[in-house]
Amino acid sequence: MAARPILAGLALASSLALAGQTMAQTPGPIATRTMPVAGTVPNVCTMDRGRVQPGGLINITGLDGDTLRIQQLTDPQTLAARSASATISFVAMCNFPHQIRLESQNNGLWPVDARVASITPGFASALPYRADVAWGQTTGSLEANATVRAAAEQRITVNGASVGDLRLRVELQQGASNGEANAPVVAGIYTDTLRIYLEPR
Repeated sequence: MAARPILAGLALASSLALAGQTMAQTPGPIATRTMPVAGTVPNVCTMDRGRVQPGGLINITGLDGDTLRIQQLTDPQTLAARSASATISFVAMCNFPHQIRLESQNNGLWPVDARVASITPGFASALPYRADVAWGQTTGSLEANATVRAAAEQRITVNGASVGDLRLRVELQQGASNGEANAPVVAGIYTDTLRIYLEPR
């Protein structure tokens, strides 16, 4: 007779243990916390060295480093300027709204020897040219008109980030002159420096 209370006590203890396990599985209130994650991307513009577009050269020997060399600046019979053009592309990227700035150091092709640059009636002493730029949907031009030897620039607004080929076309027209069209060109070495900037606007 003494064995029955012991068995009943074990059954009750077992039942309480199961009830405790069931209560532990019931979820309580959930604690949450918001944790912002932040980072910064700097404004960056990059531009690789230029490369000549296939079929993009007329009367230009090609790129010598960063220099375009005109093959024959004047017509051998008339000494008037011959047409010349080149299309150069640059792999470029700007990750913010920016501007393209084209800058001509001399506002045209001017002789290296300043004595040649004096205006001689009937002759061209400087040669105007045009530079066109295209990047995605954005286009613009710089007219280096050779009316005065000074820096000239054009700013072109780009409203968003842009990536891909930036194309530059430089063109000297037939008979270009800072005087009368088709005027013979005074002897000398003619040069200009054209710069392209990608920069904040």
